[in-house]
Amino acid sequence: MSNRSPTLCRNFHYAIELIGRRWTGAIVQVLMAGRMRYCDLRSAIPEVSDRMLSERLRELEAEGIVVRLVTPDTPVRVEYELSKKGRALEKALGAIGEWAEKWKSAATTRGSAVA
Repeated sequence: MSNRSPTLCRNFHYAIELIGRRWTGAIVQVLMAGRMRYCDLRSAIPEVSDRMLSERLRELEAEGIVVRLVTPDTPVRVEYELSKKGRALEKALGAIGEWAEKWKSAATTRGSAVA
């Protein structure tokens, strides 16, 4: 066993806190399918409130993960899509999805509750 104490990587901690915020992972996962209007995002994630969806989209846009596209039609058309930085999360989110499928199924099989 090593004599060194484990240390927390600040970058890892920042990233996991950002993506781990309520609804953020769901929003990014849905946007992996491509550009979407707000109402389509809202329909794809029916449990999220309008306030929370708007807040998370603003946070993701500020982080450079989501791009907000405004088309000056009548009425104005607003769409959201993942940036290159956001698309780079695909592999990581895919791995988390695989982990969830494996371990959620195992817990369900044993009759355990999943938190």
